[in-house]
Amino acid sequence: MQCLNNSIFYYFFSVLQFYFTKRAINDDFDLLFGLLDGSASLAKESLVYSYGRSFNGFAAKLSPPEVDTFSKMERVISVIPNHKLHLHTTHSWEFMDFSPGKIRPQEEGNIVIGFLDSGIWPESESFNDEGMSPPPAKWKGKCHNITCNNKIIGARYYNSEGLYPTTEFKSPRDAIGHGTHTSSTAAGREVDGASFLGLAKGTATGGVPNARIAVYKVCWDMLGCSNADILAAFDDAIADGVDILSMSLGSDDPQPFFDDALAIGAFHAMKRGNSGPSPATASNLAPWMLTVAASSMDRKFISQVVLGNGEIYPGIAVNSFKLNGTSFPLVWAGDVANYSGGNGLLNAKNCLPGSLNSNKIAGKIVLCNSVLGDYTGVVMANGLGAIVSFPIPFLIDIALSYPLPATNPIGTILVGETWKDIMAPYVASFSSRGPNRLNPEILKPDITAPGLDILAAWSPVASPSGSPFDTRKVKFNVISGTSMSCPHASAVAAYVKALHPNWSPAAIKSAIMTTANVMDPRKNDDHEFAYGAGHINPLAVTNPGLVYNASEADYIHFLCKQGYNTSTLKQITGESNASCDGVVPGRAWDLNYPTFGVAVEDGQSVNATFTRTVTNVASTNSTYRVTVQMSSSVNVEVHPKKLSFSTVGEKKTFTVKVSGPKMVEQPIQSGTIVWKDGVHVVRSPLVVYTITTNSMTTSPFRPTERIRFGANSINWNMHF
Repeated sequence: MQCLNNSIFYYFFSVLQFYFTKRAINDDFDLLFGLLDGSASLAKESLVYSYGRSFNGFAAKLSPPEVDTFSKMERVISVIPNHKLHLHTTHSWEFMDFSPGKIRPQEEGNIVIGFLDSGIWPESESFNDEGMSPPPAKWKGKCHNITCNNKIIGARYYNSEGLYPTTEFKSPRDAIGHGTHTSSTAAGREVDGASFLGLAKGTATGGVPNARIAVYKVCWDMLGCSNADILAAFDDAIADGVDILSMSLGSDDPQPFFDDALAIGAFHAMKRGNSGPSPATASNLAPWMLTVAASSMDRKFISQVVLGNGEIYPGIAVNSFKLNGTSFPLVWAGDVANYSGGNGLLNAKNCLPGSLNSNKIAGKIVLCNSVLGDYTGVVMANGLGAIVSFPIPFLIDIALSYPLPATNPIGTILVGETWKDIMAPYVASFSSRGPNRLNPEILKPDITAPGLDILAAWSPVASPSGSPFDTRKVKFNVISGTSMSCPHASAVAAYVKALHPNWSPAAIKSAIMTTANVMDPRKNDDHEFAYGAGHINPLAVTNPGLVYNASEADYIHFLCKQGYNTSTLKQITGESNASCDGVVPGRAWDLNYPTFGVAVEDGQSVNATFTRTVTNVASTNSTYRVTVQMSSSVNVEVHPKKLSFSTVGEKKTFTVKVSGPKMVEQPIQSGTIVWKDGVHVVRSPLVVYTITTNSMTTSPFRPTERIRFGANSINWNMHF
């Protein structure tokens, strides 16, 4: 007897007709029918998704023995477990000196941004369609179980496991708030008087308020985001006609590309047209994906503690509660442990749920000492307020929202206010860092964008603080994460796409990176490993002068150089004729990427040669001259030093040779290669750093950890 309570796996096939003709669901059914002892009922129950609109494959529930049998079949290219991923304003656009709605509504309205997220709250004012024309004729999407309009023109949901928590909706409706927040940040309409319970009051708007929104709900409260659902959403989004795909998702560990649903789905989208600050924590590393870090803007939320002796201590918090100047007793959480409940000092000082003695903290303000808990333990024990003091310099830049009056770090607690942050921008502590553990020559992250304390629309059924004890209902919320930087970059990409509809994904990505504002390395110890090419600059991105373009063939060549063979290559491309024949594995220095990375093994000398080709997208007659900046210990030669163009679309190739002495345990050395014609500045970072042979690998074939779902995203991706 076979049990269908099995794990979900998804597959890609090498059958020729599957790649060149439309494949029917019956094809998948027939394969399962043969595998499952000729049982039609078992085959029907096993099949979860049939991917056939934009790429080929299916997801099915199979037992380990069935997976083993299936993986050995001649027609099967790959068998991949159904991993889980997690979900990685009024001021951010103003901070970047960008005025949303800079282009005509008709042009912006032709762009559709697809969001693979937790859904959307369609009744939010940010998604009204007043004055908007009907969807563009190219649109083929659908709306399931919610009412769409001329703003939200598509809404689908995916749940391969068939599990729906009581907090969830069996529809694209957002129960978490995350998807509503990201979609409104990128493409929300203008809403006057938006605020979080009076804080950060102003006009909320997305970067491209006239662009269309298509929702693909793949993330669920308490369940996370499964690979099977993500691939199904990709399949639909590409076929629906989405222009930009924005995904505030990430894993806790980078996956080989052939085992990464985001990389696979993004590759097919390309064909169609928060664990920092530790090093090497960045995930989502494929070069056809835009990976964005999160940084601050010049506004921070402050709440102050006033002690009985008159001393005042400011702390970072989003605090809407008013104590009206009344003082209350202060206690340290470590002194009020709930010993009878089996808790000691460690649990108590973290203010974990159930760890505090309610008899000792009722009506008092409690000092908590760690980042481990969610501080709902203070609420559970009837505490009046919380002061969160972090013992290590980690996450100290995030203004968190708590379900009771709180501040950070350490009387009475005053209601929150906004202060100007003159140090901005700097990369947030939670933002994942490089270097790239899969492909050291590809600098990641690519760019940074605002992701700290972002105000945007919210689901009214979702807790604004994430605590189940928080019963406040809000229309807008302030949250932080790389999930928040993602929609900023998505909006900028949509802005470029609206003005340059024929530009390739790589060209748009290049424009975003080479026009970025220079970040101050004195504020970011990890330098380019923290912020990539720099801070996104919406004002300059539509006129980059030159772009580094790349095609599907370029990425296939890159994969072959990384050690993929013809068989493993098909797992990503889905093409039966994809081949690595004649390609010798080696460094990725010839991929036409807008940045330059030189990873030197300890004890080896610096020796790298890059080949790049730039395409003129500006003036018909222009001459660019190169300038190089690098530390004196490293020599950089660029040939030729001058590039002249006579027509738009003309291409020129140059080489960059980097050399230097042997290096051991050297920190990152930062440089730049800049092409200028008197009007345009085309800037690319060049980094040289040392690695050990076991610190990272350029081979995609290595053990990986299972992807876990968490409350905060660590990375985000954008796909075209």
